[in-house]
Amino acid sequence: MTDLLNTHGRRQEASGFGLKLLLSGTTLTLASLLGTAVHAQDYTTEEQIARGETTYSQQCSACHGQDIVESIQGYPDASLFFNFISTAMPANAPGSLPPQQYADIVAYLLSENGYPVGTEELPADPEILAQIDPRNIEAAPADDEPAADDAPAEEAAAEPVEQEVPPSVVTLVSDAERDYTPVTDEMLLDPDPADWLQWRRTVNNWGHSPLDQINRDTVADLEPVWSWALGEAGQQEVVPIIHDGIMFVATNNNYVEALDAVTGDLIWSYAHSRPEFEGGYHNNQAMRQKNSVALYEDTVILTTVDAKLIALNALTGQVEWEVQVNDWEKGYSYTAGPLVADGKIFTGTSGCSIVGTAGGCYITAHDATNGEELWRFNTLADESNPEFEESWGGIPQENRWGATPWATGSYDPELNMVFYGTGMPIPYAEITRGTGDNDVLYTNSTLAIDADTGELVWYFQHLPRDNWDLDSPFERMIIDAEVDGETRKMIVTTPGKNGITFGLDAETGEFIWAEETVYQNVVSDIDQETGRVTANTEIIPTEFGEAVTFCPAIPGGRLWQATAYSPETGLFYLPAGNTCQTSAPRELGEAAPGTAMGFYQTFSTSLAPDATGVGSLHALNAVDGSDGFEVQQGPRFTSSILATSGGLIFAGDADRYIKAMNDETGEVLWQQRMQAPVGGTPVTYEVDGVQYLVIAAGQSNQTHADLTPGLASPRLGGNSIHVFRLPEQD
Repeated sequence: MTDLLNTHGRRQEASGFGLKLLLSGTTLTLASLLGTAVHAQDYTTEEQIARGETTYSQQCSACHGQDIVESIQGYPDASLFFNFISTAMPANAPGSLPPQQYADIVAYLLSENGYPVGTEELPADPEILAQIDPRNIEAAPADDEPAADDAPAEEAAAEPVEQEVPPSVVTLVSDAERDYTPVTDEMLLDPDPADWLQWRRTVNNWGHSPLDQINRDTVADLEPVWSWALGEAGQQEVVPIIHDGIMFVATNNNYVEALDAVTGDLIWSYAHSRPEFEGGYHNNQAMRQKNSVALYEDTVILTTVDAKLIALNALTGQVEWEVQVNDWEKGYSYTAGPLVADGKIFTGTSGCSIVGTAGGCYITAHDATNGEELWRFNTLADESNPEFEESWGGIPQENRWGATPWATGSYDPELNMVFYGTGMPIPYAEITRGTGDNDVLYTNSTLAIDADTGELVWYFQHLPRDNWDLDSPFERMIIDAEVDGETRKMIVTTPGKNGITFGLDAETGEFIWAEETVYQNVVSDIDQETGRVTANTEIIPTEFGEAVTFCPAIPGGRLWQATAYSPETGLFYLPAGNTCQTSAPRELGEAAPGTAMGFYQTFSTSLAPDATGVGSLHALNAVDGSDGFEVQQGPRFTSSILATSGGLIFAGDADRYIKAMNDETGEVLWQQRMQAPVGGTPVTYEVDGVQYLVIAAGQSNQTHADLTPGLASPRLGGNSIHVFRLPEQD
């Protein structure tokens, strides 16, 4: 690959075609270039396979199960699979295992797919790994069986076969005669306090409920009333949605269930049928589905990992309509759910780090009644903005990745704008992607978009020149605030993993304030007049393999766990982590379909300087960013935050505790230990005058067990939800 890069990591002027050919992963492989055989017959031993099985069981199986065992078959040579897992896995500490352990995992997976046992251990050597084609594993010929001399030198490439995807399965358990009020645009703007209609309840993303039956005085009396085991394994990131006494839960692999919110009885289930993906990263997307449903009229709106938008009947689970929004074969997906407002469905695409998605990453709007696309905005191209093209340092659109809007947006009806955040540039390091010291728009930005036309109104970049995979896609919150004697609409957000929180004017994007929370060293300055952010050049690597330590680590700081705002206290609540990471950039190389283009090697993670534990929770004044209170603890907070009018906030942690805290001081007033780390988003609702609290717990990749002495998590997360209420009164 060195012939495609000059000594500064910038692509040569004539490299565009060659790069696309090499990255296609279809007809040209490293093994064919080297003229090597299918088998490196002497490699892998029984002992190595056993070690690899143990490591896979400890580091991979809780998330992937058998998916990754089969997905290795999609790689044209084993070196590409090794490159993927050694830079992207495990998800909570990418690249943190010794190289030989990754080679052991490869040996185990090859064995599971029929690769014969040899006499030497498979090394972490790309040249040797490249000799093994997992797609064509056959049993080794016997010693006395001559190899075929008349085999053709090169077989013709097989014609692509279109997958036949079986139909999705809907199971109706109870009758569909119960009362259900269609969810209107007006209800979405001002929901009934009893309901939770979207992932943060309201379109301004507050994560706040006006219910107060469960309050500081009564919370200690909470008792469990029912639990439900979810239908899929993987990361526990669900958000229950509740309306008219029905709870809708969408989990990994887009498995959706409707439950009676009082009894926990199943009403219906929908099992989405998806195609088989190539590459481990794309398969991993299916196992970290977040808030993937919202409600509109009499339908449940679902975003899927194969990049579809689907409407299910709210009472039966039957498909009303579906549209293919993006091409899943290129690697596009959804990992977060839709925003529904003003008769429209707004979605942010995922998967824009995968090799096949170069040049395009999208925010789209659709008619909420039929899914028809109304507009789309590409975060990786903007011909109307000269600064945009300059910011990529001459890199053509077809060689750009990233700027992924992989969280759910917010909406303001008075401004008629939707607000989305975007992720980092990819590859992670500028020396690898060839962008030099340029800003790389619209990565790590807040985008304010006209809800009717899809035109960009303004943008604000929170981390230009990102070199550390510290993306900024997280929720943008909209509040009305008194600023300098006038009422202004503000965006208040901790947009990215570095934990810096911003206040912006929602109408214009004007900078108002910024405040650091967790320790960070990636931003050296923020201009207090303009808000211009300057990256710390002292920790930008200038050579391949140059290790730098940056804070926070790739899992944050903050991650997908959502913030909350209470109008009673005026405080903004952030769950976070005190971490650092040592990593190094890698030279741009070949990538197989379905794999990510990060090209980064991680060596270790550590606690941030002066931190006594990973876990932290920060409360800031939403108007000016001043400190409210702070909670520090050993285990990381692994759930989103729920704020209520009962004077409480709820948050869960890696040590399996769900905690109710005083929303003014952070004092813990009640806690309950669950069967696994608390994840997803705590939600509260009311049915027949009784307030309920629903908590999700299960598998988490953000426990930081290596940085939390004494922390133990179950090997299998056992993803489930648990519902609490106050005791019945006599």
